[in-house]
Amino acid sequence: MKKATRQHTKTHNSQLILQTIYDRGRVSRADIARLTGLTRTTVSDIVGELMEDGLVAEVGIGPSAGGKPPILLSVVADSRHIIAIDLANSEFRGAVVNLRGEFRHRLELPVGDRDGDEALELVYRLVDELIALTDSPILGIGIGSPGLMDARHGVVRKSVNLDWQDLPLGSLLEARYHLPVYIANDSQVAALAEMRFGSGKDATNLIVIKIGRGVGAGIVLNRQLYFGDNFGAGEIGHVVIDPGGEPCRCGNCGCLETLVSSRALVRRVREMARQDPSATVHRFAATLEEINTAVLLEAFHAGDESIARLIEQTGQHLGTSVASMTASLGIQRVVIAGSMARFGRALTDPIKRQIAVRSLPVLATEIEIETSNLGNDIVILGAAALLLSEELGIA
Repeated sequence: MKKATRQHTKTHNSQLILQTIYDRGRVSRADIARLTGLTRTTVSDIVGELMEDGLVAEVGIGPSAGGKPPILLSVVADSRHIIAIDLANSEFRGAVVNLRGEFRHRLELPVGDRDGDEALELVYRLVDELIALTDSPILGIGIGSPGLMDARHGVVRKSVNLDWQDLPLGSLLEARYHLPVYIANDSQVAALAEMRFGSGKDATNLIVIKIGRGVGAGIVLNRQLYFGDNFGAGEIGHVVIDPGGEPCRCGNCGCLETLVSSRALVRRVREMARQDPSATVHRFAATLEEINTAVLLEAFHAGDESIARLIEQTGQHLGTSVASMTASLGIQRVVIAGSMARFGRALTDPIKRQIAVRSLPVLATEIEIETSNLGNDIVILGAAALLLSEELGIA
């Protein structure tokens, strides 16, 4: 027991020192000791081990405070590479990412009609090709996937889009590549991305709502991703908002996803365009099949009032869910991500108005709603952040 306790303490101290160097960018051993409260001997010993592992290097001389100028340390960004995967779109996207979230290589493979075993084979192909692109040691594989995940065991409990149920994806990948593998829901890793690489760097608690073909939320509490008892925390897309509404892929009717997802909006705009040959959207798409989220955005900016009304309604529906989440969790910071985030204030303003009428006024005024600046890379960056957290303790 004593040996295990000493090892635990050493691991904690090592992660604390690495986190400090990572966050500070360039820092001396003396400053690390001051910032962490560890002894200079402990810091020196652990820094030596991190340098031996290639994770940390001496990068220059700092200003003198009267004595010998201090030697500055920094994390070596390319000492390890991460294979980061996003399975949440019509194509499987992946990248080789370094420890600073910088992309070294990218790949996209169209999914088409693949699901089940064929989709799994496409994941293998994507990882194979990404691994072949790097000569650096690989820290592991991180994956953001749509659906309900058992993140502890790396099992996809249910993914409607990919026709996966109880798929032990983590075990399959670990057996094939002999690397650590971490998997979480795409909205959950998006929250990690926002906290590590986005506007949420200074946030202790955070909600990220990702709205694309599906809808979900990632929740960060005390800078830790919150999965919930059944790993379903943030599954707001399949909460019924309109019991008499449209059928949802999950089997229920009137789920939030049927009202606010890009898939739902595209379907409605296609129907409006079919009924109205003079609709603005026809200027940006030759056929109804070509209408997608990008076309909706172009028509919106061109002044299409019908699309503006749809975005307003979308914000109102979202505002109802956001008001419930922020009131329940006491979280003040909410970030909207995914393809729908491109509508900016046209989407966030009605969310704010709904929060104002559905929440305790004194609390509603303290809630911040913003859109993510990470764009389409948010899930890949979140998958990388998952590896940084789980393998190196960098949260």
